[in-house]
Amino acid sequence: MKILFIGDVVGSPGRDMVKEYLPKLKSKYKPTFTIVNGENAAGGKGITGKIYNALLQAGAQVVTLGNHTWDNKDIFDCIDKSEYLIRPANFPEGTPGRGITYVTYQGIHMAVINLQGRTFLPAIDCPFRAADHLIEHAKKKASVIFVDFHAEATSEKQAMGWYLDGRVTAVVGTHTHVQTADNRILPNGTAYITDVGMTGPYDGILGVEREAVIKRFMTSLPVRFEVTSGRTQLNGVVIDVDVSSGRAKKIQPIMINDDKPYFE
Repeated sequence: MKILFIGDVVGSPGRDMVKEYLPKLKSKYKPTFTIVNGENAAGGKGITGKIYNALLQAGAQVVTLGNHTWDNKDIFDCIDKSEYLIRPANFPEGTPGRGITYVTYQGIHMAVINLQGRTFLPAIDCPFRAADHLIEHAKKKASVIFVDFHAEATSEKQAMGWYLDGRVTAVVGTHTHVQTADNRILPNGTAYITDVGMTGPYDGILGVEREAVIKRFMTSLPVRFEVTSGRTQLNGVVIDVDVSSGRAKKIQPIMINDDKPYFE
């Protein structure tokens, strides 16, 4: 089986890229399961119920989130009733929504877990202990376990990869919006990449207008970040999985932009 994961969708440019290329990628790679990180899908911050449903219609089976989960108030109206929309599981107890969901296809059961790091991000519950708890329960239902670890620090992401090696099928990093070149299969069979990259504007800075970001660095003054327009990109990974063992066999990055055009 194969898992297709699309990195952080940023604003309408990212949503347009998903709508255009996800059907093509599914035709090319024929994934069993498709997951999209949508935490920046609504104007660069957060998601709405309408956008969540549009991502499902485009071909996603699960939508993961991150530190911008609560940035759009519409989320509170839909997250509890949206079975395949998950937020970081290590948000404090009592937080709306869920941090794990399950999908099934032709007898194959997969658990999808969303976690958030704590280094350079708001102080929330420990993602490592949350992972222990969720994996224990997931193994009772699923032979394949996929983890989207939404974190800032490279070291924290690598630590999670090594901590879960052999216990889950894949640990993929999101949040920093730049695809890393360290995709690999760890010694005990877990697919890993520090960051999958983003889907949206290609010529912005992490998807937002360059001038605002540069001004922030040069003046330290607060500025308003807006999703930029222009050329676009899509980043993701395809993971080949041995269903009998739940171990990954291969992880292949996907990068589509004007410098790396898509080919059928």
